[in-house]
Amino acid sequence: MSAATKLNSLFSVAGKNVLVTGGSRGIGLMIAKGFVDAGAKVLLTSRDEKACAEAAESLKSDNVQYVASNVSTREGCVALASHTASVFDNKLDVLVNNAGASWGEPLDRDSGKANWGFDKVFDLNVKGLFYLTRECIPLLKRETGDDPGRVINIGSVAGMVPQEAPTHAYDASKAAVHHLTKDLARELAPKHITVNVLAPGFVPSRMSAGLATWGGDAQALANKIPLGRMGEEDDMAGAAIFLSSKASSWCTGVILNVDGGTVGAMPIPLSSL
Repeated sequence: MSAATKLNSLFSVAGKNVLVTGGSRGIGLMIAKGFVDAGAKVLLTSRDEKACAEAAESLKSDNVQYVASNVSTREGCVALASHTASVFDNKLDVLVNNAGASWGEPLDRDSGKANWGFDKVFDLNVKGLFYLTRECIPLLKRETGDDPGRVINIGSVAGMVPQEAPTHAYDASKAAVHHLTKDLARELAPKHITVNVLAPGFVPSRMSAGLATWGGDAQALANKIPLGRMGEEDDMAGAAIFLSSKASSWCTGVILNVDGGTVGAMPIPLSSL
């Protein structure tokens, strides 16, 4: 085997079966497209069937299927896992838990939606991730660790460093995702399933656009990133493909920041010293 062939094999996801939740737009669609372009078979899902159909059509591949689902409930997770089993003949290689919601409100403003906001965010971002992963274990487990099943949880740099915006529920939910990932990584290692976090920084999406309400427009956000730009499609897809390939088969419980240095390379302002 030539060096080039071995390298290609090391990072290949061709032929793998991939489920991407929240795959109809934003980071989920970026990741789904990356897998399709790399030769994987993708089932994308979100609550909006029309949005799913449009997303699948935009990928222009016979290797894409879609289904509407609600992973914020246990029943929805059970139904999605069952559908996934039928689509992929009981073998899932990669589960991308990307579906997520945000909500924000200053502490001194009581709109009456605080309970609703926290419940909505935690039901989808944390509980749904847990329930769906649990339901997919029989599809992901392997007999050996040569090419383990993969769970990729989409966390956030906001789960490490709180945002200036009053997104208390979102930030706390992503911190919970990071910690839950480590628990699941330990629990599922004997089944030869790896569980890792892809933690994006600021990436253009409908969710990140909501930060403009609190002064975080795209240019203002980009100016704060050490590498000087927002995240892009290839950044998200490349990290997800790495976490799904042979190259990462001995990585589990990892939080991979894909953030342009927002966390790891952010300087401490001199004014704060």
